[in-house]
Amino acid sequence: MSTAARSPKVREDEIEFTAIRAQGAGGQNINKVSNAVQIRFAIGGSSLPARVKERLLALDDRRISAGGVVVIKAQRFRSLERNREDAIARLQALVDLAAHQPAARVQTRPSAAARARRIDEKVRHGQVKALRRRIVA
Repeated sequence: MSTAARSPKVREDEIEFTAIRAQGAGGQNINKVSNAVQIRFAIGGSSLPARVKERLLALDDRRISAGGVVVIKAQRFRSLERNREDAIARLQALVDLAAHQPAARVQTRPSAAARARRIDEKVRHGQVKALRRRIVA
């Protein structure tokens, strides 16, 4: 089963959308039209599973405030709708990252051959260092 199949979807009714003016070059149009989107997603009040909420809050990401609100600003495109889709996709990618649980490492022991190689390498390294010493006559 893939990670994408297990990752919960973010519900759009839990996202607060705000149309804002984009930054940067754009001529006169940028001063008149609000094409950028800022979304706010409250982690605590969402319908995400508890384990995903915990991992999301534990992420070290500047987009997540101390109060547990994800704020994403999207202004890559000239259209409000495309910026909205981009912001939702970025939020979903963040949730997917938090939903992914790495497999637990199974501790193993080194083989006898690996232990022997390690000891041989230590002895060889010691001999190299011994050659660097001053010869006392």
